[in-house]
Amino acid sequence: MAAFMQKYSLIFLVLLLLQNVYSANSQPYIGVNYGNLADSIPQPGDIVNLLKTTTITKVRLLGSVDQSMNALIKAFADTNIELVIGLDNTEIHWAATGPDAASQWVNSNVMPYYPASNIIIITVGDEVLTSEGEDDDISALLPAMQNIQNALNTASLGEKIKVTTVHSMDVLSRFSPPSSGAFNLSFVDTMKALLQFQTAHGSPFMINAYPFYAYKSDPKPETLSFCLFQPNSGQVDSRNNIKYMNMFDVQVDAVRSALNAIGYKDIEIIVAQTGWPYQNGPNEVGPSLDNAKAYVGNLINHLRSNLGTPLMPGKTIDTYIYELYDEDQKLGPSSEQSFGLFRGDGSPNYDAGLFKSSQNPMTPSPTTPASPTTQPKPAGLWCVPKPAGVSEAQLQENIKFACTRGIDCSPIQKGGACFEPNTIESHATYVMNLYYQVNGRNPWRCDFYHTATLTTINPSYNGCNYPSG
Repeated sequence: MAAFMQKYSLIFLVLLLLQNVYSANSQPYIGVNYGNLADSIPQPGDIVNLLKTTTITKVRLLGSVDQSMNALIKAFADTNIELVIGLDNTEIHWAATGPDAASQWVNSNVMPYYPASNIIIITVGDEVLTSEGEDDDISALLPAMQNIQNALNTASLGEKIKVTTVHSMDVLSRFSPPSSGAFNLSFVDTMKALLQFQTAHGSPFMINAYPFYAYKSDPKPETLSFCLFQPNSGQVDSRNNIKYMNMFDVQVDAVRSALNAIGYKDIEIIVAQTGWPYQNGPNEVGPSLDNAKAYVGNLINHLRSNLGTPLMPGKTIDTYIYELYDEDQKLGPSSEQSFGLFRGDGSPNYDAGLFKSSQNPMTPSPTTPASPTTQPKPAGLWCVPKPAGVSEAQLQENIKFACTRGIDCSPIQKGGACFEPNTIESHATYVMNLYYQVNGRNPWRCDFYHTATLTTINPSYNGCNYPSG
């Protein structure tokens, strides 16, 4: 018996050692987003070689699959890195027209590369339900997903590659406390139809979750610590007395609660985007090199701990960090262009523990890589158009969107307190801010298809008063 126990103990130690060696070189739940809206883009081979030095095992390619993206998909052949590719919002109507369009997309962007390039998910659109587009974008979403699925089935890939879409946190009407998470009533019917399709095919629910934006809407030191996984007093869910120690778990569990509430308790949740900018623009709070390093580093340690979330204990959430490189062609303040983990030459903007040589799998408990940079809380926040790159046509669409969502637009009508100056920009600024304020002042309400930003400068003038938080 003693000899048997000694042999068993030796086998156990070998297996444990092998597990730790695997963990040191691969983190199956850590992914990264890659976008190509940049002036200087590394060659596909350089991108793949960089990723091989890290523990990243999944890559989500953002935007439409064009020629450069196809070259990158090809470069991932035989690397064991899993790929998420997709159709952007402008392609949804085309894919919804019928089987021919969907088959053309699959034949062009999947068949030449799979299985050498390990494509695991196809996303149809990004934040379609909450984008300020036309209502028929939403009605076309499910048919487009069905057509892509049928095209995969025809190619005998329907069981191997999953079809889904990506949502923003704005699909929730509330997320705090997490146990009260619920979908916005205007999206429930559409959401149920999407989830019925996804459940039938085993595809995940993908969400963009950004504690950074939660901090921007409540920029206090204690909120920053809560968002950065740093020591804090926690937040207690008053409905179940569970104490939360970070905003990431709050957001993910709110999504879990919303899914449970409409009967989808078993669908997998994947965080499609999360990150923290390392550089701020004028009147922005939160972005800094230390804060970015703290958030991403502690997030990775939190995932490695295998603690899961309070509502999903022991389950690690597949999480895609935003993003691999900066995208300096993106519109908006400096923070919008400063989420990159790496520079174009492959050097890190900061070391968050992703390199195989730097991470420590034997100490998975969350730590504090860096102290946060705090800023004083501003007197108020207003939602306004971005200072550059926004056309009058886009602003007109923003006015139309806000005024058809229950916003009181009478102040910008003739005779109203905010009618003068009678310009599209002035009218858009008023209604965009009002939409943001009356919808809980959640930062994702100030997006307007990436044409809006938050400011601490009060835009009120004369008798035209802009409310603020």
